[in-house]
Amino acid sequence: MPMDGEDQQTEIPPSFLALYADARQRLREPLAVVRQRYELCEDLAQLLTGQALGLSQSGTVSDQEVLQRCLAGLRSTDSGLGADEAGWTVQRLAELLGWGWTSSPDRPD
Repeated sequence: MPMDGEDQQTEIPPSFLALYADARQRLREPLAVVRQRYELCEDLAQLLTGQALGLSQSGTVSDQEVLQRCLAGLRSTDSGLGADEAGWTVQRLAELLGWGWTSSPDRPD
């Protein structure tokens, strides 16, 4: 459901909002920043689906290994994502592909 004044915007899922919430469930960053970060992470997850599927279908790499590699890449400083955002993005990628994700995406490797 759109928020007032933001009818062209998509709703941010609670799982992503939790990355930016304090113990009282208040956002530590302005909503506009959180929305921008969410859209970036969602777009990355969508873009990675083709590459991840291609790697998986090659038969040389398991689905879990593909996700682990994506997580490692997204956790690099060059990605521009924080560790929590990288974990969320890989979890979302796994959801989009219908793959189980056995590693804890928010735990550093």
